[in-house]
This record gives sequence, C-alpha cells and structure tokens, in this order.
Amino acid sequence: MTEQVAERRAGVTFQSPPGVAVASTGCDPFGYVGIEAVLDQMRRKAIKTGFDFNVMVVGQSGLGKSTMVNTLFKSKISRKSCLPNHEEKIRKTVELLSVSHGESPFPVITAGSLPDLMGPFSLWEPIEKYINEQYEKYLREEIVINRKRRIPDTRVHSCVYFVPPTGHRLRPLDLEFMQRLGKIVNVVPVIAKADTLTMEERQDFKQKVRHDLEVHGISVYPQKEYDEDLEDRLINDKIRENIPFAVVGTDKEHQVNGKRVLGRKTKWGIIEVENVAHCEFTNLRDLLIRSHLQDLKDITHNIHYESYRVRRLKENSADATGFSALTSLNKTMVKVDVESQL
Repeated sequence: MTEQVAERRAGVTFQSPPGVAVASTGCDPFGYVGIEAVLDQMRRKAIKTGFDFNVMVVGQSGLGKSTMVNTLFKSKISRKSCLPNHEEKIRKTVELLSVSHGESPFPVITAGSLPDLMGPFSLWEPIEKYINEQYEKYLREEIVINRKRRIPDTRVHSCVYFVPPTGHRLRPLDLEFMQRLGKIVNVVPVIAKADTLTMEERQDFKQKVRHDLEVHGISVYPQKEYDEDLEDRLINDKIRENIPFAVVGTDKEHQVNGKRVLGRKTKWGIIEVENVAHCEFTNLRDLLIRSHLQDLKDITHNIHYESYRVRRLKENSADATGFSALTSLNKTMVKVDVESQL
C-alpha cells in the first residue's frame, strides 16, 4: 500500500515519493529534526560575542537630543565640550558610552551635536567626514592579509535627524543636511519637542515634511527600493506614512493612575512619553531597536558601506594605473635619452 506522508517542522517539508511505501519501524522516520534550534544558537552566539549598533543624533542645540537618547536606552550619557580647550556654559554631547545589556554591549552609540544650524559654512562636512572615516577604518581592517576574526564596527548604522518644531516647512539647511546624509547613512527624521505643537499642527507639519522630502528626492529610512518582499513593503509603508516621528523625551518618572510612567509634567497635565496617544516615541524606539535594528545594520553594510568600498577601490585602482603609466613613460624617456647619447 502506498501513502503520502507530509510533515512540516521548522519550515521544512518532508514528503514521501509517490509509489513508495513507508515501512513501519520502531522509530519515526519523520521525527524531530531540530533545525529551528539554529535560531537559539544564533541568539546565544550574539549574546556571547556581542554586536555593535551605532546611532548618530544630529540637530541644532536645545532640541533635546541627549534627553531623547537617555529615554531610548534608559541610561545616562557622557557629556563633554565639542571644542578642545574651550569652555561652554551649555556643553554639547559628542560621544555616548556603551550601554550595558546583559553580557552584550548594546548599543555603542556615537552622537553628534551641531551649533545652531545657522551660518554660511558647511556644517554637514564634519559629519560626512566622520561617517566616511568609519567606513575607511572598517575597509582598512577588512583588506589586510591577516585580518581580525571580528572587525570592530564603528560605522554609523542610523542617523536620527532632529527637525525643530516650527510648524512650517523644512528649512533649506535641513533639506541640504538630509539630502547629503541620506546618500551615505540611514536617516530617520523626527520632530523634536512635539509637545509644543497641537495635534492638528503636528499632523499638518508631518505632512509638509513628507512633501518636502518627496519633492527634493531625499532618501530617508526605510527606503522603498530596499524592501525585500511584499511583507516588508506592507510593514515599511506604515512606517513611511508616520515619518517623521513626533517625539517627546524625558528621563523623569511620574505617578499616573497608580503607575510610574516616563513623562513631562506641564500645567495642563502629564505628557506620557510611552503613550502613543501623546507622542510617537514608541514608534521610534521600535524602529531603532525592536523591529529594524538588523535591517539598519544590513543596509549599512550591503548598501552604504559597499558603495564607499567600491568607490575607494576604484580610486586606488586608478591611482595604481596612473602610477604604472607614469613609470612606463619615465623608462621610455630614459631609454631615448641613452640612445641619443650613443
């Protein structure tokens, strides 16, 4: 007697071929395989070795970048002056130390703070330079003959850009910033201090920002062209509809209905940071940490870093070709000079 036997375990389908009888033995030929245990192995490996995830926060002074990072990771950040040998009344954050998460350093964050985003000079140049320097550092470690088993990753995986809550359209400098950074890093725009806007003003401003981004062809995360399948597209479309996130940051807790919640106390009441009816902080946190962390790392490595690597290798190849041609020309000139003397 022939029979069809199909069993799905851990995403693997086993099926007996047509016309082949399945003999009855003392053991089940289609028993537990254990392929799904690979996920547990990967998890234990990640916890044991740790991993790097670097976030840069960019925006003018006073928009609450440090407070927002404190809120995201529930950890105090280090603060020091941006300029060496320069005293400032209000110090700007330039570096965040690693935040401990079990046995894994999660994450290592690099934060940048800008001046007041005003002035004729190119404020984006030091940020572009820093991001490219991290790519260069990783590339140099990668191309050596005896490279490290695990290359330290200081590349910026996400850049959270803080838009001031003006209620109007994006400023020319904001557009220029995001247009340049969007080509080399994953940019996530957020509206800072969203509690200064009414709900109607917030929605209107978000729509204006999305319109400006589309009109000027600015690429922000998640990018449509990197959606891998229909499921990703559906998930990311919902995120794109909410970009930029209107966020409120605080590191203080308050008592609300018998519960301790993170919030900002005003004379009208308490703005609960983790309440989606009050602000979109949880959407930003979920994007950066809970749902898209690995995708941010993958796009950084496979798209942004790969583009930089190809460009640098082409430059080195062109330099080597030019040097070879110059050497050949010099040899020819020397040969002609010797023959003329003879």
